[in-house]
Amino acid sequence: MLDVTELTAVLEDLTRMHIRLPVRQRLSFTTLSVLHTLEGRGPMRLTGLTAAEQVTQSAITQLVAKLERDGLVERRPDPSDGRAVLVHVTDAGAAVVRSRRAERVAGLERLAAALTPAERDAIAAALPALARIARAGDEPGGHP
Repeated sequence: MLDVTELTAVLEDLTRMHIRLPVRQRLSFTTLSVLHTLEGRGPMRLTGLTAAEQVTQSAITQLVAKLERDGLVERRPDPSDGRAVLVHVTDAGAAVVRSRRAERVAGLERLAAALTPAERDAIAAALPALARIARAGDEPGGHP
């Protein structure tokens, strides 16, 4: 039987550890989340980023301006609506995401090596269900 309270606690601990695995390019959580969102979902309007990142319009506007100054994102006209702009991750921003992912992979490989084969198999068996939960969380209503 799935203990959702225990699952929540484990996922919180795992998330905290996972976020901290990369040691280079110390950027704020929100900054990294915006870069990951844009790299994964593609260009977005500021209103979409505001909703995705669960921050205020003012906060996302300021953050995007800083990321733009740093060369990590750029604004381009929305081809479907000339009055709006889309925020795109630049090659430099995508490189930050790739670098952090590579560091996480290396860190998790090191940690997983300390597990028993049965523990690694159990994690592998759980991956499809965890992926489905993650995808469902991105859908309207949060249902699989």
